Amino acid sequence: MSVDDSQYAAVSFVDIDSETAGQRIDNFLLSRLKGVPKSRIYRLLRKGEVRVNKGRIKPEYRLLAGDQLRLPPIRVAERGAPPPASQGLRSELLSSIVRQTDDWLVLNKPSGLAVHGGSGVSLGAIEALRNIWPDARHLELVHRLDRDTSGCLLITKKRAALKDLQEQMRAGSITKKYLALVVGNWPKGLTVVDAPLLKNTLSSGERVVRADSAGKAAVTHFKVLKVFAGFTLLEVTLETGRTHQIRVHCQLMGHPIAGDPKYGDKADNKTFKTLGLKRLFLHAAKLGFKDPLTAERLVCEAPLPEELDRVLTNLPGVGC
Repeated sequence: MSVDDSQYAAVSFVDIDSETAGQRIDNFLLSRLKGVPKSRIYRLLRKGEVRVNKGRIKPEYRLLAGDQLRLPPIRVAERGAPPPASQGLRSELLSSIVRQTDDWLVLNKPSGLAVHGGSGVSLGAIEALRNIWPDARHLELVHRLDRDTSGCLLITKKRAALKDLQEQMRAGSITKKYLALVVGNWPKGLTVVDAPLLKNTLSSGERVVRADSAGKAAVTHFKVLKVFAGFTLLEVTLETGRTHQIRVHCQLMGHPIAGDPKYGDKADNKTFKTLGLKRLFLHAAKLGFKDPLTAERLVCEAPLPEELDRVLTNLPGVGC
């Protein structure tokens, strides 16, 4: 890949090679245009200021080898490099690696840590790992987790592994299972929610998702694991991976996830704090995929964080 103006002070062109091919254009720009707010990047795409082969493209367009990418003049904020990861964060991330090879790693991401910087976040998990391993030039996210969600996050170390796992993601062969504690008694027989989701960005920049027939297809599978007095512990399997999918589908069914600051009830959330719940009770517990090198089918598991395990122990009226 070659770039004729790395400062983006004038129109510049990027020739996409085989190593870069396969990435979504929005992800490529987020990685390439350091210091440019995420909202600005999506506005550039929406207005057609970023073009591929002289044509407009949507954020989900996947780059092909041989494509020529046109970038408009972009003023990049003088933020410099992301702040260095603190010793505490470095230790926490290194101790949170569930499994890794030379090609990829699965991280048990802590709640409260964004997967990447942007929207007021200067340092996310991926930037911190790049800070820890400055010579690892191809550390990339395969997928994302909400900032408040903990659990399995798949990250690649090589471009070939990223392309392979992205293809598995598109084919639906990567399995994601979550643990969620929801408010109320989950209805018997409710095992699937199939409701399209539409993403909206408020003037403040906050993302809000709602069920809408005009949105993208979204299917979530639910299994009751344990019933408590006023709560239900669910195993949730994603068939699609839309923004805030589990949280919105649970809210839509009238059973929001405990501790959800965006889609839950504020009064309920205050009550949850008396039970020791100070975060969203959503944890990415299992991630299944095929190893890009060996083709072996793997399932990586992240144990439930201690703070969530304590909440379950403290819940009254445990049922079957």
